[in-house]
Amino acid sequence: MLTILYGVPRVTGDIDYIAALPSEEGRTLLAIAGAESKLGRKHKLHVQHVGVGDVPEEYEKRLTEMFPQRFSSLRLFALEVHDLVLSKLTRNSPKDAEDVKFLAAGKVLNPVVLQERYRRELRPRISNEERHDLTLKLWLEEYFDR
Repeated sequence: MLTILYGVPRVTGDIDYIAALPSEEGRTLLAIAGAESKLGRKHKLHVQHVGVGDVPEEYEKRLTEMFPQRFSSLRLFALEVHDLVLSKLTRNSPKDAEDVKFLAAGKVLNPVVLQERYRRELRPRISNEERHDLTLKLWLEEYFDR
C-alpha cells in the first residue's frame, strides 16, 4: 500500500490486512492468496493477516478504497496515511522509521494531524504510553522541519 499510494521505494512480498469481511472469509483469502498458496508462490506476493491492534479509534471512517470497481468479488481499503503511521508506533522497526521519514520528506504527513490523532484516538487505547510518546516525539523531531 505504501508503494502503491505514496511511492515508498521498497519492494515487498506481502500485502498485510487487518480484517476480512465477512470475517469467515479470511480463511478463504489466505487459502487463495496466502504465503503457501499457488497464487502467492507464482507471483512471489501474498496476503497475510496482521494482528495490528494499535490503530486510531476512528480509522474505519477514513479508509480509502483502492482500485474501486476493479475486482468483482474483492474490495481493498487502505488506512489513511496518518493512521498507517500511527499503527507503526508499536513495532517501530527500522523499516517503519524509514517509511515515516520518506512520507515526512514528501510532505504527505502533517505533524499536527499526527500528534492530535495520536493524543485523541490512539494514546487512550494503548499500554506503555511513555514508550509510544517517546517514539512519536523522536519521529517528529527527526523527520519534520520545526
